[in-house]
Amino acid sequence: MAWAEKESISAAPAWCSVDLRDGNRALSMPMSLEEKLEFFAMLVRIGFKEIEVGVPGSSEADYLFLRTLIEQGLIPQDVTVQALTPPNEQIIRRTFHALEGTSSAIIHTYNTTYVDHREQFSRAGREHLLDLAKESACLLRDLSLRSQGEIRFEFSPVNFHSTEMDFALEICNAVIDIWKPTPSRKAIINLLAAIELSMSHVFASQVEYMSSHLHRRDGVILSVHAHNDRGCAVSASEMSVLAGAERIEGTLFGNGERTGNADIITLALNLYTHGVDPGLDFSNIMEIRKAYTRMTGMTVPERQPYTGEFVFSTFSDSYKKAIAKGMLWQDLHKQEGWIVPYLPIDPADIGRTYDADAIRSINLSCMGGISYILKKKFSVCLPEKMREEVFYTIKQFSDEKQENMTAQNVFDIFAEKYLLFTPYFSMPEFHFRLADGIMAEAVIAHDGKKTLVRASGNGGLDAISNIIKQYFGISYELTAYEEHALSRGSSSKAMAFVGILNDGTLYWGAGTDEDIISASIKALVVAVNKLPQVQKQSLSPDDRLMAMQNYIQANYQTVTLESLAAQFHLSAPYVSKYIHEKSGHTFGELVTSVRLKRAKTLLKNGNMTVENISYSVGYPNVEHFTRVFKKNVGLTPMQFRNINKHAL
Repeated sequence: MAWAEKESISAAPAWCSVDLRDGNRALSMPMSLEEKLEFFAMLVRIGFKEIEVGVPGSSEADYLFLRTLIEQGLIPQDVTVQALTPPNEQIIRRTFHALEGTSSAIIHTYNTTYVDHREQFSRAGREHLLDLAKESACLLRDLSLRSQGEIRFEFSPVNFHSTEMDFALEICNAVIDIWKPTPSRKAIINLLAAIELSMSHVFASQVEYMSSHLHRRDGVILSVHAHNDRGCAVSASEMSVLAGAERIEGTLFGNGERTGNADIITLALNLYTHGVDPGLDFSNIMEIRKAYTRMTGMTVPERQPYTGEFVFSTFSDSYKKAIAKGMLWQDLHKQEGWIVPYLPIDPADIGRTYDADAIRSINLSCMGGISYILKKKFSVCLPEKMREEVFYTIKQFSDEKQENMTAQNVFDIFAEKYLLFTPYFSMPEFHFRLADGIMAEAVIAHDGKKTLVRASGNGGLDAISNIIKQYFGISYELTAYEEHALSRGSSSKAMAFVGILNDGTLYWGAGTDEDIISASIKALVVAVNKLPQVQKQSLSPDDRLMAMQNYIQANYQTVTLESLAAQFHLSAPYVSKYIHEKSGHTFGELVTSVRLKRAKTLLKNGNMTVENISYSVGYPNVEHFTRVFKKNVGLTPMQFRNINKHAL
């Protein structure tokens, strides 16, 4: 065990990706041709110089894939494709045929040599397997002499670590003696652990034994291919490099049969943390992960080294403080290299960030944890001003239940309090039309009745807000609004957040819908349901009063007390008294409120002159309009316009 005296790896091994063969065959739904071509291109961008493309001699899909790569010129000059073949003459010959047109290739053959397989499955003796390996090696050698491209060979004794070491060495040397590799034309001996059975240091010692006893060692590239059944594929591969291996076969994210293969990302970035250039580019690791999950249908565990969601997230206040101080120390001392507690690599080097807000939420000790769960698990990105309220809402529930919360618990409480909270009124229907701005018509379901209400506004949400204010006779300010997509695609849902200010308190609501306007209206309805004035108002407004207000909304430019009275077949004095008793406002006040609201919209958003605005909202005399505006708003129309334009 001379290898055990070494403390580190000084240079990166050669890397061979087997994603498109070993990884792809392990998928419940193997990749399509288009996906494999895209995956191959991604591997090339990462920097792989050797890429196994499948078993083209026996698989029509792999044959088509390889031929497409060759015929479309998709294989760069510095990249070598590798084709696997069993020790079968017909398949070997077809493999050569599939490789026609390549400038360089590796043909990888194998024999299953381990004891259990020989005794329980193949019933083949050592001599038979030795003869089979020799025959295949001779055929490969002879066919390569007729090939125009440069063909190199690879041989794997399958599960060599469970094969008698003398036999594993004998069969590898027999193949080497036939191929006669040289330092300028090397062969690859790949020590394959198709199932991980031994401890990593034992595996490495076996690799060291093979490395020390192989024939023509200077003409051999010693490779390892470790599976991850014991969870030690990465350590077995690293120790094998210390023991003499010069090449590693593996996959991105460790994809592969059962528990997978050695994860080349982890292996490469482990080297990077020790100052060794791995020769592979993972500077955009999250884009790679995104492409990988899309093409394979696989997920990446949240705690996967370097690539999982939680890798650069702190769930402990003490760790968080240590990391923050380490980063500050790094900046102050202009430290070369990266030395920060609990972070073995600078997240920025792989296109990531340190998620300082990811606080441990299992006991809900910090509000950032709630936000993190809602965002990562359910794609709900809370507005910053809303986070504290949501945190205390969920914490109160947790404290009352005296139990830990799951992510689903957190979302369910959020949904109950912010998405579905409409105990006092709802809005089952609304419509819009263009008429002197946006005219909205909505049905409010309240107190067991449904009432149709109309109002105009500066946009759909403002118009609906005016409908609600008119119906309940309340006042509030719409002060916060945010929206984001919950998913992608033409039928994706959007989420909207609305905050309204009433008597110094901010009330929040949220809504989801495929239409963003509908989502924002749902959010507004939830927020208004939380107002004390609404909760105390158990009875719905008078139907006749609401009809009169709708008429004023629709005819605010020209309406008079007499025309309103005629519309409802009542006398003008009766209508005047009725409106004042039922609403607390005079007829004139209601008309003025509607007109000035429209005037404010035009002053803020248009370039109409004050005179034209005065006329358009029902005041033929601009001086009278200016006096009414200043009396109610406290500013002249021009002062109001200048202040709001400056704010924009």
